[in-house]
Amino acid sequence: MARTDNDRWDLASSVGATATAVAASRAIASNGPDALLNDPWADPLVRAVGIDTFIKLIDGEIGDPDDPLLNRQTMKEQITVRTRFFDDFFVKATDAGIRQAVILASGLDTRAYRLRWPVGTVVYELDQPDVIAFKTRTLAELGAEPAAQRNPVAIDLRDNWPLALHCAGFDPGQPTAWIAEGLLVYLPPDAQDRLFDNISALSAPGSRIATEHMELRSVPADWAQKLTERSRRIGSNINLAELFYTGDRNTAGEYLAGHGWQIDVLTTEQAFAANGFAFPEDELASFGGGSGYLTAVLG
Repeated sequence: MARTDNDRWDLASSVGATATAVAASRAIASNGPDALLNDPWADPLVRAVGIDTFIKLIDGEIGDPDDPLLNRQTMKEQITVRTRFFDDFFVKATDAGIRQAVILASGLDTRAYRLRWPVGTVVYELDQPDVIAFKTRTLAELGAEPAAQRNPVAIDLRDNWPLALHCAGFDPGQPTAWIAEGLLVYLPPDAQDRLFDNISALSAPGSRIATEHMELRSVPADWAQKLTERSRRIGSNINLAELFYTGDRNTAGEYLAGHGWQIDVLTTEQAFAANGFAFPEDELASFGGGSGYLTAVLG
């Protein structure tokens, strides 16, 4: 179903199902004797959501071993590159003394539970109310305990989330580490700018942000449709062409640099190489030339 201005979702529908798909990839990369990740909660969370396709994908019952991008090994390496990047971002931020972290559109992210947070760190997770309620309840039933003070904030990012964040205890006077993982392409261009405006307004000097760097202006118009068609071979029924917002937009780097942030971009190829992986030779492997992962620090 195509996006609308006030659409809502849970973890089995619309944008929420993509969060479950990402968790399924983390589960695959965390399982087996040659595991590349250590996310013990991804597998049971995906099973609790109950989307049959993703459960079968975890169990190896479906897949396309001949697809250069969607074969099991490449999927494991892709999610490992992405997950390690954002994990390392938080580790470096807390090593530098930051004790306030915000995960925007947190989905089935389990970093509040599985990373080693310094004493006194507060992790804020923002997402749709149904998503927050499901994950909080399911992890409690699994016996999982946060490794930091976890403050969930049940709100749509199109609503007044800065106010909700304040009400949850957020202190804009302290430096903050922000991540927006797998989020920007699901926002209209103007909403992406407003997101960064709000982050900048809430950030004390020394704050940091990590997100994907996408050159969407160079991505073919049928990119999402091609990826959707390929994904259907492994059983997915998520129509990315209906969920992505396309059209001209600022890159995260351009916009943040214009608002006082110092930018560093690690290209996708560099990120794969840093993890010892070969970059997939496939037209759908990245969001445009020069795309990758961005970190920024507010001076």
